[in-house]
Amino acid sequence: MRTPLIAGNWKMNGSVALINEFGQAFSAAVSPKGVDIVIIPPFPYLDAARLAFEGTGLSLGAQTLNPIHSGAHTGEVSGRMLKEFAVSYVLVGHSERRQLYQESDDQIFARLLAALSVDITPILCVGESLEERDAGRTMDVVLRQVGHVMSRLEPDQRKQVVIAYEPVWAIGTGRTASPEQAQEVMAGIRAYQAGFDEGLAEKLRLLYGGSMNASNAAELLAQPDIDGGLVGGASLKIDDFYAICQSAG
Repeated sequence: MRTPLIAGNWKMNGSVALINEFGQAFSAAVSPKGVDIVIIPPFPYLDAARLAFEGTGLSLGAQTLNPIHSGAHTGEVSGRMLKEFAVSYVLVGHSERRQLYQESDDQIFARLLAALSVDITPILCVGESLEERDAGRTMDVVLRQVGHVMSRLEPDQRKQVVIAYEPVWAIGTGRTASPEQAQEVMAGIRAYQAGFDEGLAEKLRLLYGGSMNASNAAELLAQPDIDGGLVGGASLKIDDFYAICQSAG
């Protein structure tokens, strides 16, 4: 059985006060059991989150990383630095990084390798635009993004990757892929992985990342190839995020 994973991506939102509220709400005594739960705040809040989440069921993630360990890269953060703040997960290839900051497939691969090199679990984000979906190119786009990374990794490295499918047209728009649409893509990703290793395909955790919320989470998470969620706006609301985590348990 694959352990469900719910990851809350706060993007450029949040506060120290909200970090502390989450730490109090998700005490070890009340956190949903049998679910891995990750909060991914902006960089400035990592230390406050590290302290607030001690003794809770919450793990800590980061929103990106630089592929270089150190050097003259003003404004960037390395995997080694993230590791010092007890970061366990990091997003790579989020659609906003691909679109707004023009991150290429090669750059995303380099960031993923940097995460693996410091034992941080990368969450590889993939997904198609509305134009690509309307043109019937969803699987071509998604499997190209997945394949650019997974086909170049060693077998032991592939086992450490989590993949999040986030249809770009459903992020922050209030639109959500139907459970059937999401399941179709997830099944395609898992089948692609089986080409490398059937055992890997069975163990690979796949997250849905397009406007998951407290109302639609249970139906999405009931699909056989959806193992969790990469949650955006709803992850900033304690009650909603807690409800999503309960749906995964």
